[in-house]
Amino acid sequence: MNKVRHDLGLSGGKDSSALAVYMNQKYPEIEMEYFFTDTGYELDETYDFLNKLKTRLDRPIAYLKPRNSFDFYMRKYNNFLPSATARWCTINMKLKPFEDWIEDDLKKGVEIFTYVGIRYDERGRVGYKPTNPLLKSKFPFIDDCIDKSGVHEILRQSGLGLPDYYKWRSRSGCSFCFFQRKIEWVNLKERYPPHNALPNRPENRQWPRPNTSIPNANDVPTPTRSWLWQTRQMRWRRDYSQNQIYSPAPHLEGEDLTIAQRLVSPLQSRV
Repeated sequence: MNKVRHDLGLSGGKDSSALAVYMNQKYPEIEMEYFFTDTGYELDETYDFLNKLKTRLDRPIAYLKPRNSFDFYMRKYNNFLPSATARWCTINMKLKPFEDWIEDDLKKGVEIFTYVGIRYDERGRVGYKPTNPLLKSKFPFIDDCIDKSGVHEILRQSGLGLPDYYKWRSRSGCSFCFFQRKIEWVNLKERYPPHNALPNRPENRQWPRPNTSIPNANDVPTPTRSWLWQTRQMRWRRDYSQNQIYSPAPHLEGEDLTIAQRLVSPLQSRV
């Protein structure tokens, strides 16, 4: 009889966390292996929520690491930012670490079931598509008709509630995820200043915060520049004035202009 392995990936969001609690309670006989791929660019609230989740599970959470950093892949792709049609960040920093983690067992012929937190009300959504016949996906929420309200109820009954970052953003993932809405970029800027946007990065802890001038863009970690100065969603430009003040592009209007001004004003006040 072939050996079988059960894996459940955690994103630090509500759906995957609720699925972990659900499987732990309803199917305790399954020897589930929980894992979280830590890109190093997660929010503080994500790590805090994972620590709370550990207390509700009977088995530990394995923390996986990508082979290289986001900065490495940015250079590899010639500073081409990831997008909905070119999600190289997900491929290299989420999927490949998982594939590396299970590679030895696949070579041994172990059948691996991965449990995905796609809800019943999302059943038309496409999830991870394994290419190895030994790797198979399961969707317990779809099978058991659990929708968004059911997920909230699971988290409420477990005492976990929702991750704190849902108070100001709508999704889990890296702090500078390109799927964020415009207002969420603003919230990120206001809650995580540029010098502290990625608190787990050593270079951020070493980056000085001068009181009289704006740091040169080259001194800021690449991901921070991505969401603060290079993001396409914001559609604003860097103004190389004598005082290095960053101002919104003149063509902006309405909501875009308001958002850009909120981003710019804290920087101008420091000059």
